Amino acid sequence: MKVYITDLEAYNSGHIVGEWYQLPMDKQLLDVMVQELLRAGRIACGDEHYHDEYFITDYECDYMEIEEYTCLEKLNEITEAMEGIDADGQKAIKFLLDNNFVNGIFEAIASYEDCVRIYEDSTMEDIAENYIEECYNLDDMPSIIANNIDYESIASDMEIEGSFYRINGDIYEYIG
Repeated sequence: MKVYITDLEAYNSGHIVGEWYQLPMDKQLLDVMVQELLRAGRIACGDEHYHDEYFITDYECDYMEIEEYTCLEKLNEITEAMEGIDADGQKAIKFLLDNNFVNGIFEAIASYEDCVRIYEDSTMEDIAENYIEECYNLDDMPSIIANNIDYESIASDMEIEGSFYRINGDIYEYIG
């Protein structure tokens, strides 16, 4: 996660004073860097106002939305908790948050494995066919049965079951 922090007082005075920060970062180092940013804002404004507020004007994060006044310490904690979670896990966390299956990022991190699979660029028929092939040996079935499996109907029933969700061309299997 990267966030662009801007000095609020300098911004309100017509100056853009900001920095990109890569999280997670040591808390003390983060505090020092933010204080240096606010000091630079005071210098840019050439005034004696106390620059003590900042806000997030931009960010790069694949798994959650970030608001302007989100606490940097909280973002740092979130990023630390996300370490070791692969791209599919991050995608599952975003899915849980975007669809309100959880009450916040930490709950999403704790339960992202309930999103069993993410089928990228797949159809429900593809998933049904894959399911049948995993569960049954089609070579052992009489060809009249194996050649007449109605994957479309099975896919429809699987979708009605309620554990598959279509999002942006991907299908998520969620058992939570």
